[in-house]
Amino acid sequence: MTEAQKIIMLQQMGETDSDDVLSAYLELARQKILNRMYPFMEDFEGMEVPDKYTAIQLKIANYMLGKRGAEGQIQHIENGIHRNYGSGDIPNDMLAEIVPYCQAIR
Repeated sequence: MTEAQKIIMLQQMGETDSDDVLSAYLELARQKILNRMYPFMEDFEGMEVPDKYTAIQLKIANYMLGKRGAEGQIQHIENGIHRNYGSGDIPNDMLAEIVPYCQAIR
């Protein structure tokens, strides 16, 4: 799926931000997925999310976009405005389907 198709999908999910903003969140989601897939790799330049994880990339981008407001909160305190989310970043259940890549030493 191309970047433009992913942006269209996010727009169909209800996101109304500009294409540049949606593209930035897709990039953040790409980095999260690749970091989970290759935990010991430092540079993901030129690497793309495998097709089987495209739906997860869209979910993560949509989650992060929604988290800017009040979605994903597990606690909200009104006067002092304290917001707590399921995890400090992306919930582990979103990343659980991503299988880390490993290779045997020869």
